Amino acid sequence: MNSINEKEKKLISLLDQLKNLDLTNPELQNNIENLSKQKNQLEIEKNEFENKYKALMEEHEILSKKLEEIKKKEKKEERKQIEFSEKIDELNQETDTLLEEIDKWQM
Repeated sequence: MNSINEKEKKLISLLDQLKNLDLTNPELQNNIENLSKQKNQLEIEKNEFENKYKALMEEHEILSKKLEEIKKKEKKEERKQIEFSEKIDELNQETDTLLEEIDKWQM
């Protein structure tokens, strides 16, 4: 009976040791930790790139609006120049007509 008790104690002791036994591979654990760190770093970089992209898109939108405004102003100025040229032509024609009338009166 004594041997059964001893065997039982040994068995319980061995079971406790098995429970406490670390079956993980330290190299594998290091690889997992390194991969986790790299993943975190990549996520940080991804977020930074996304923020930069968002800022660039906002800046692009602002610049596009400014460019559109400049184009509108250029068209408006061009129309004004055309109108001004037309007015000058009208005035030249009127001046020519007036000069012809003056010439008629002087003869």
